[in-house]
Amino acid sequence: MTAIARTGRSATRTAVHGMRRRAAVGEYGFETGGYLPQVELAYETWGELDAQGSNAVLITHALTGDAHVSRGDSDFDGWWEDFVGPGKPIDTNRYHVVAANIVGGCNGSTGPGSLDANGRAWGSRFPFTTIKDSVHLEARLADALGIETWHAVIGGSMGGARALEWAVLYPHRVRNLVVMAACAQASAEQIAFAQVQSESIRLDPHFANGDYYHTGRAPDAGLGVARRLAHVTYRSEAELQQRFGRRGQGQEDPLGSASWPRGRYMVESYLDHQAAKLSRRFDANSYLVLTEALMSHDVARGFGSLEHALARLAGVNTVIAAVRSDRLYLPEQSEQLAALIPGAAPVHYIDSPIGHDGFLTDAVQLAGVLAERVFA
Repeated sequence: MTAIARTGRSATRTAVHGMRRRAAVGEYGFETGGYLPQVELAYETWGELDAQGSNAVLITHALTGDAHVSRGDSDFDGWWEDFVGPGKPIDTNRYHVVAANIVGGCNGSTGPGSLDANGRAWGSRFPFTTIKDSVHLEARLADALGIETWHAVIGGSMGGARALEWAVLYPHRVRNLVVMAACAQASAEQIAFAQVQSESIRLDPHFANGDYYHTGRAPDAGLGVARRLAHVTYRSEAELQQRFGRRGQGQEDPLGSASWPRGRYMVESYLDHQAAKLSRRFDANSYLVLTEALMSHDVARGFGSLEHALARLAGVNTVIAAVRSDRLYLPEQSEQLAALIPGAAPVHYIDSPIGHDGFLTDAVQLAGVLAERVFA
């Protein structure tokens, strides 16, 4: 484990920006009763924390994302490269940006594939994890980094759920909140989409009840099916139709013949590609843990009602953004947030034809409102 670079405001920063580090944040009892004797969070930083500790910005990633938001001093681009960096909407010349890989993930933080004290992967023994759990652990990381209050917490999709939960659980530690393409509570339809994905993994013959790490096989087929369904919800019908239509893939004939199996439509090939790409870089158990964390997402839990939970944001400057073509996190869910959060401005819309993923591809459309309301 790499030591934390900053343990207080007076500490000297020697970190290389945009490079993964890990922090041990202690033992942890999970919301639903699980327990881990030690949790590590992988994180990256960009820019310098000022002497007052007042310019820190937390970015929370989406479901299969990670802490590598921007290139920084590394050799490869981050997933929000056009949005975070020197002179960009989230300006690392002015702000100290932090991103942490969520607990339960597979990109450096403690997750199902991590080893216990006996050298055995946690696998099926990994605790049920909620979005609230992830935020409580990130609060410990903030403490270790000497950050008492975030200038802003920003995220989209699952990252938006985490950002919102941050402000509900720790309103005194969040001055500005930006929630993109997310909601306050997972809807029945969102849970239904997630359940099909989870079952696709569990029904893979190589799943082995989650304890497949020592078998030499992984439930990649099930993970691939899950990714195919998820990706359809991330894109709009109009984008898929315009991009692929009913065309066949290359020389493949989707109708086939009596002596030749049918080929694929272009859209099938596209989904096959997305499935294979995710299977190369993501762990099926982590996908399960994080998908079920999203299914459990409900900021009202523990506060009596959604209205009471969101009333806690009375002192937080809040920006809500939605993607007009989103069919996974519907714009009306963002409208509900804006209506219930005290002082929240009307929803800001990202005009993108591609659907939910517009929060990734077209986030720069929010540059103006962020410059005016968050980073003035």
